Amino acid sequence: MTRIIERPEVFLISQPSLDWDEVRRYLGKVGDRTHTDCLDWADRVQDEFDIHDGDALVEFGGRLCYRSWVPEANANVTRVREDSTVYLGNILSSGHGSVTEHANYSFIFDDVSRVFTHEMVRHRAGVAVSQESMRFVRLTDIPFWFPEWARDDGDLMAKSIKLLHEMERHQIWMADHFGLDDENVPFSEKKHKTSFMRRFAPDGVATGMLCTINVRALRHIVYMRTSLGAEEEIRLVMDDVAKLALEVTPKLMQDYSPDENREWIPEFLKV
Repeated sequence: MTRIIERPEVFLISQPSLDWDEVRRYLGKVGDRTHTDCLDWADRVQDEFDIHDGDALVEFGGRLCYRSWVPEANANVTRVREDSTVYLGNILSSGHGSVTEHANYSFIFDDVSRVFTHEMVRHRAGVAVSQESMRFVRLTDIPFWFPEWARDDGDLMAKSIKLLHEMERHQIWMADHFGLDDENVPFSEKKHKTSFMRRFAPDGVATGMLCTINVRALRHIVYMRTSLGAEEEIRLVMDDVAKLALEVTPKLMQDYSPDENREWIPEFLKV
């Protein structure tokens, strides 16, 4: 029986976690060399109620570049931006995007179609991808997502579901015809036949993928894939990603907000 997917789902399964003991050990060493209290930065940042480790990691990277933990740790620096939101806002506005690559977030996109994954794998810079393989994973059904406008079309839904049922029956028939569930069938044979069987699956079949994305790439993908010109499924999913990103790295997404069309347009494009 065809599984009709209510909505593709996003899971955030990994995000940066700083080892603050090691951060403090390093800052103590820098402070000893420069005769300054660089540990003051760690105390100040950790006291912020809304700081997240991804934001803090990027701020750490930016301050390391200029040794700007505190005034005079760098002899050329007599004052520093102490507020993290202001500091990271300056990073974004100045286009110092390389430091945002330190913060990586891992998302599972579940019950997305192969249409979605074909779009998503075009983003390779700053993105690591692992996708469920239809060469190894045999289909036993054809799970499918219909956008809301399609669900409202009764004739379309009836004919489409009938076609999906027929595709599922053909998958089951092929598995039986090839004897894939017989005893002692080598995995290599199962893989060979499963690879052939996937040719009878539609691009809309639901699958899953894991993407680990750094903030620089994440900002770009959210902007590109929530635009009105983007494909509708990836727009839906990336809207969820944008909302999650705003929760877990609010200072690095501080210039993003959705408009009335759910386009997430940043104030600072070139980061």
